Amino acid sequence: MSEAELINELQTHGMRMVDPTVGMESRRGGAGPTDHKAVTIGGSTVMVPVHTAPAFDSPYVVQAPDANGMAEVTKAGVSLGRLKFPGRPRFYDLKTADGIEYHKIATLHSRDVLATTVLQECIRYASRKKTCQFCSIGQSLAAGRTIAHKTPAQLAEVAKAAVELDGVKHMVMTTGTPAGKDRGAQVMVDSAAVIKAVVDLPIQGQCEPPADDIWHERMFAAGIENLGMHLEAVTPDVRARVMPGKAQVSLDKYFDSFKAAVKVFGRGQVSTYIIAGLGDTPEAILETSQELCKIGVYPFVVPFVPISGTPMESHPTPNADFMASILKPLSGMILRAGMSAESSKAGCAKCGACSALSVYEKLRVA
Repeated sequence: MSEAELINELQTHGMRMVDPTVGMESRRGGAGPTDHKAVTIGGSTVMVPVHTAPAFDSPYVVQAPDANGMAEVTKAGVSLGRLKFPGRPRFYDLKTADGIEYHKIATLHSRDVLATTVLQECIRYASRKKTCQFCSIGQSLAAGRTIAHKTPAQLAEVAKAAVELDGVKHMVMTTGTPAGKDRGAQVMVDSAAVIKAVVDLPIQGQCEPPADDIWHERMFAAGIENLGMHLEAVTPDVRARVMPGKAQVSLDKYFDSFKAAVKVFGRGQVSTYIIAGLGDTPEAILETSQELCKIGVYPFVVPFVPISGTPMESHPTPNADFMASILKPLSGMILRAGMSAESSKAGCAKCGACSALSVYEKLRVA
């Protein structure tokens, strides 16, 4: 089984661990890749589900690691390869002057990416009629694993330590959507400006399309090099069903905002997160991705992962063949458009840990 195939299988099925305490702490609840562990397979560090219902029944079992930290992956007793868990980040052991643990402000994704949800609350999350049905942004806050609002000073302090102690290479800042028309762009501006004043770290900001395109220029001026505005689903009926509140921001608005953002950030430095398995067909995802590539937006496609405690916790995951039918042609589409994960300055596409997409890109380049 190739590296890309193994990653694709593990990300769609999850993995069962003989010793679940091994490796860097898994992420439970919250925004982004949650209920996962980071593992390194070959030359790629990826996020693999471990706390989801499919993972509990996964045919892929990770054995106890050897003295070098390497662990064997088996299926039905047959070895498929080996992986390694990143160690615990050193910055996790630090606290701010007022006693807040650094890992409650920002966490390590993959092996060298710092990630934070600046506002751990969202105007849509409190209403089950408006919330994105797959979202668990409030879970980590309710469990006391994070704080509601990370201040710019806190983020700058943690970012500086993560770079100096753990060699972090870039940062992802996302946010729950606040009530204002900027839709989170203001907190991106405020946070990035202070972080950049203390540490030279490429930053991706993530928010919904702001009502006024001037916010793209303000975010760029504040030091954000890469912008993520996430579609999640690509067809109107699926959007209305799985994210009824967010779907009120139309696809037309997203594409208008994408075009305006590319003029500011450049081709390949604007991206969108598309979750395969919510109901969109591979054809619909690829058709939308082609339109995104034409205007210079990187379509980062990931497999749906059901999260416990959400309305979609029992929704099935896409299988590996379904994902391969998207990721294989998509990798070529992206490269032909003059973009790549490698050329992204920061963010989800550059990290690539939540999808096998960047591995398929590497196979085409090799």
